[in-house]
Amino acid sequence: MAKPWLLVAGDFTPLGGMDRANHALALYLASTGRRVHVVTHWAWPDLASRPTVSVHLVRRPFGRHLFGRPLLAAAGRREWRRLHADGARVVVNGGNCPVIAANWVHYLHAAHDPVVAGSIARRARRAFTDRQDRQAERDALGRATVVICNSRRTQADVVERLGVPADRTRVVYYGSDADVFARPTANERLDARRALGVSGDRPLVGFVGALGDRRKAFDSVFAAWVDCCRDPRWDADLVVVGAGAELPAWRERVAAVGLTARMRFLGFREDVPKILAAVDAIVHPARYEAYGLSVHEAICRGVPAVVSRSAGVAELYPAGLADLLIDDPEDAGEIASRLQTWRSRLEHWRDQTEPLSAALRARPWSTMAAEIVDVVDRNSA
Repeated sequence: MAKPWLLVAGDFTPLGGMDRANHALALYLASTGRRVHVVTHWAWPDLASRPTVSVHLVRRPFGRHLFGRPLLAAAGRREWRRLHADGARVVVNGGNCPVIAANWVHYLHAAHDPVVAGSIARRARRAFTDRQDRQAERDALGRATVVICNSRRTQADVVERLGVPADRTRVVYYGSDADVFARPTANERLDARRALGVSGDRPLVGFVGALGDRRKAFDSVFAAWVDCCRDPRWDADLVVVGAGAELPAWRERVAAVGLTARMRFLGFREDVPKILAAVDAIVHPARYEAYGLSVHEAICRGVPAVVSRSAGVAELYPAGLADLLIDDPEDAGEIASRLQTWRSRLEHWRDQTEPLSAALRARPWSTMAAEIVDVVDRNSA
């Protein structure tokens, strides 16, 4: 009889980031007939509807990670103890559940010191949460039978910052949904641009990322965009997809410099694939990015991405895209220069992006999931 699986993670949804990867693994396991137990705050309805999937929902009081994490860990430990006798295969995420299991690291708290704007109380809460997360992460990875990393960058951080032996780590890159993130047709692109109110061939750049702290470096993007717009020849506009505590302040700053027409904030969106069909490039100078699924998905749609060289996804860039890699996310001048390099040869960068785009589309989520299953099976008693 096949061993049951236990997956413990904050969310299992197709909405992006680590949640998308967790969702893909759970769906793959269910599609292969395995019994799957999912301990989570939020599971997409398509999981609960599967006959072999049991979803164990855990409250997230007041919608706060700080209050939800210990409840998730406790629920995960209970299921781990219950299923342990059956030889369950167990995968937890980072510090969310300190049990003897495979640990899938999407983001390493020990690798980044968050910069948070706002009130003293908000900064103090974030610092406290970060300390808690780092300790939980260290405890959980110390118990891991194997640590699955989403990039070589993450692998190096796990080894160097937490002292996990290198031979106890494996790298498994994310997959893609080639149907959702296919290269858009001319009509799809036209419809997407119309939906955003874009007329003609005016270039459009996208930024996709949360605005709750400075990790995605929107502050650097803002400074670079102001710099670009000083040049009367700069004809591109920026659309910002993402929500967070700093969003109102950024809207005010953009208005204060008179660039409301050149930098538009769309807030949280569930139609990111359609927005990616409308843009000509994305800019992503993240200060820390374990992988960068939004960049990955943009490239799948054939969109060139100006991204931090330190991001995990940048490991996959061929030499022909090296001029789009940002060395210093703090350097707005460099970011502006990279954007101008892109703008000077639009068709060239589209063509240069295509081989990587095709390669990413050719790796489905099911391939990623099968690789994870193999790693876990090989490292389970």
